[in-house]
Amino acid sequence: MSDLTAPVDRPALLRWRTAVFAIFTASGLSIATWASRVPAIKEALQIDNIQIGFVLLLAGVASIVGLSLSSIVLARFGARRGMFVALVVVAAGVAIIGVGTDALGSYGVVALGLVLFGLGNGSLDVMMNVDGAVIEKQLGKTLLPLFHAFFSFGTVLGAGIGVLAVAWALNVLVHTGVLAGVILVLAFVSIVSVPARAVAMDPTPSDQPARDWRARMHGSLSAWREPRTYTLGAVMLGMAFAEGGANDWLALTVVEGHGADQALGATGLAVFSASMTLVRVAGGPLVDRFGRVTTLRVLAAAAAAGLLLFILAPSIPLVLVGAALWGAGVSLGFPLGMSAAADDPARAAARVSAAATIGYIAFLCGPPLLGFVSEHVGLLRTLYILVALIVASGFASGATRPLPGAHVGEGRRTESRRQIRKEKASTSDDPSLP
Repeated sequence: MSDLTAPVDRPALLRWRTAVFAIFTASGLSIATWASRVPAIKEALQIDNIQIGFVLLLAGVASIVGLSLSSIVLARFGARRGMFVALVVVAAGVAIIGVGTDALGSYGVVALGLVLFGLGNGSLDVMMNVDGAVIEKQLGKTLLPLFHAFFSFGTVLGAGIGVLAVAWALNVLVHTGVLAGVILVLAFVSIVSVPARAVAMDPTPSDQPARDWRARMHGSLSAWREPRTYTLGAVMLGMAFAEGGANDWLALTVVEGHGADQALGATGLAVFSASMTLVRVAGGPLVDRFGRVTTLRVLAAAAAAGLLLFILAPSIPLVLVGAALWGAGVSLGFPLGMSAAADDPARAAARVSAAATIGYIAFLCGPPLLGFVSEHVGLLRTLYILVALIVASGFASGATRPLPGAHVGEGRRTESRRQIRKEKASTSDDPSLP
């Protein structure tokens, strides 16, 4: 059989890493492109918030379908072709949103664009995380937080381009058309450096007959029968719910819960996002020093403390401090959950897909439910739900401990203890010693 752990030479590995950085950036860029033009789309189509909410729901459902199909795509076509097609679908969705808005003035066409956008991004998310996890295993250090930081860079870049598009009075058709072209260029340029190898879940020739793709697909579904999938899902669920809750409700809570103006509400969300991005950039070295479990438990404590401060703070400066701790605390739950799911390269795609599905359902579907609760108890009190989920995520973080034979994410202290045990064992087995 082909070797799933066969190493890639270092120059090719670094090109592969750069390509996956670009793919993460393209995904974030696409999301911010849509989000930055929602007001313009609403005005052009003369639709209300309920209709906006409906197309967002369609995009969320399509994303979950894409997540669920990702294992099948990986088993049938491999990561290289799968990611390329997903990026093309995302670009098509972004372009169709613009066509529906300005060329046709059609709500249905915009909805179709969002369905394609969600389907492509949902499937792409699993595949790019599988590739990122394989790269970090080959390099022997934690990299998924940095990959996710590039996703955040993409959202910041997309938001900035959106601001410029509005300032220059570019309509949605021109804006989305140009960005769809950029995403296509990134797809063609980056995919060249992604190896078509078994190590990336791509079929390759071997001295043994390859498994039929249906057999590979059956194997990919077996992750749902593993208890570790659900404990990793619990880690990701709590953190993803808290991250999505901030995206949807933080700014409004600053305004309605703490009596601040809209500018301070936007500032609170910016502080949260900046804090999360900074910790993702620094997250790899932190995890390699202290290990996944310790890092996640400390960050869960920081997130819970920050959220409590955000809820109870008597002044806006303290609210912003709480938002910063909240963002920092939830920053690594999702990428480290992905990293842990990919500890065994032969089962990486199946386990990442299953864990990601749990996390993304929480991220996409959970926060809207907070709105219904807030109608009865208020926004600030509703956020106690997130505190409870963060605490539960911290308790479940032991599930991210590396599997036997997988050393990425165990931390230097654990690595040192393992080395000492090996030296003691070799010493005791040496018959020449007294």
